[in-house]
Amino acid sequence: MDMTIGLSLFAIAVGAILRFAVTAHASGIDIGTVGVILIVIGAVGLAVGLWLVAAGRGSVDQST
Repeated sequence: MDMTIGLSLFAIAVGAILRFAVTAHASGIDIGTVGVILIVIGAVGLAVGLWLVAAGRGSVDQST
């Protein structure tokens, strides 16, 4: 779960850099759009990761 949250934050950071800081132009691809896609994917992954962490806290380990 920690990797999910970390990877999501990384995707958001890379997406924000591509969207707002990169001014280069590539033929056939819009770098800003790729940045927005990474931000959205990162936000969804972060929400899922936080939901998994919150859902795991309510469970009780009965393995003793």
